[in-house]
Amino acid sequence: MTQAPLRRPVELPALTGAKLVSNTALRWVGPFLPTLERAFGTTTGTLTGVMGTAELGGLTTLASGPFLDRGHERRIFVLGLGAVAVSSMIALAGSVTSFAISFTVLVVGVSNLTVAGHAWIGHRVPYAARSRAIGIFETSWAISLLVGAPILALLIERFGWRGPYVALIAGSAVAVVVVRSLVAAGPVVVGRDATSQRSRLPTSAWPPILASAFTACAGIGLFVVSGAWLDDDHGVSTGGLGLIAAGFGAVELASSSSVAAFADRVGARRSVLAGLVVLGAGICVMAVSGDSRLVAVVGLIVFLAGFEYGFVSSLTLVTEAAPLARGKVIGLSNALGTLARSGGVILSGQLYEAFGIGGTLAMSATAATAALVLTILTHP
Repeated sequence: MTQAPLRRPVELPALTGAKLVSNTALRWVGPFLPTLERAFGTTTGTLTGVMGTAELGGLTTLASGPFLDRGHERRIFVLGLGAVAVSSMIALAGSVTSFAISFTVLVVGVSNLTVAGHAWIGHRVPYAARSRAIGIFETSWAISLLVGAPILALLIERFGWRGPYVALIAGSAVAVVVVRSLVAAGPVVVGRDATSQRSRLPTSAWPPILASAFTACAGIGLFVVSGAWLDDDHGVSTGGLGLIAAGFGAVELASSSSVAAFADRVGARRSVLAGLVVLGAGICVMAVSGDSRLVAVVGLIVFLAGFEYGFVSSLTLVTEAAPLARGKVIGLSNALGTLARSGGVILSGQLYEAFGIGGTLAMSATAATAALVLTILTHP
């Protein structure tokens, strides 16, 4: 099997910029959950329950995965961006029901464009240099908080909760034009075995796939209630949440950039293990933070630094879990990650309402421990 080379140096930056828009649409909700609670007249438990259920939209990557092995990455990526725009339009209706529909459409779009981007990289970048490419692509996750959160906070204060949705509609439209103009379509792999998509995945593929899913559960499950926790227990305002979220984005950017800079030399497996250890340290700091706002924020920063580094590194392991059916494996991994994130978000909200942040921390620690064990079982 041979890999199709990168055709133009602008392609990866174009995909990364487009993913930045979709990640902003997905991530702004968590830190500003109190704003949407007040807008919709509902509770943290209700909205996190809606978000967790909507996460199941990511299961659609089970169907799109095989198409990624047939050269349709750009098409699926663009369709995902279209879904992001449509989701923002639906949310403008301003009810819990419209939010539920909107978030489901959003998850479908973001999930499919994400796996399309990972398959695009996996088909074109050799494994020895792949962590760098994926690290660059995933800086979009961090920048969505570093840059997106403060901007959206200003839009909320100036135009109300609908401001971010209008901005995201425009951003998605621009992203579609950029990707279609700068990213070439066409076949991605020359000489691959056309029957490989129908073959059973090797047993060795499952530990990295499951480890990535549990890592996502540990990170997203806790992050989604972080804004509510800082608001409820520490009295952080909307503007304060925007600044703190930007700080989180800076930390995550440093982590994903570190993956790009060092993970190929350290090794993806060791990088995942290191990230999970740091994530666990952050959980411990949060658990003992008490009434201290500073310690709480520091704990979250450490937690997010470990999560970002570990999760982005796990994506490299997934792209090489079964090279002859890379798109299929990436789609499957995202689908299982969807189930893990969905369960984590729903359970996190319920545990938070019942036991406070302690319940959510226990859930995140359990998921991180499972990810650690599975990563140890992964072949280097």
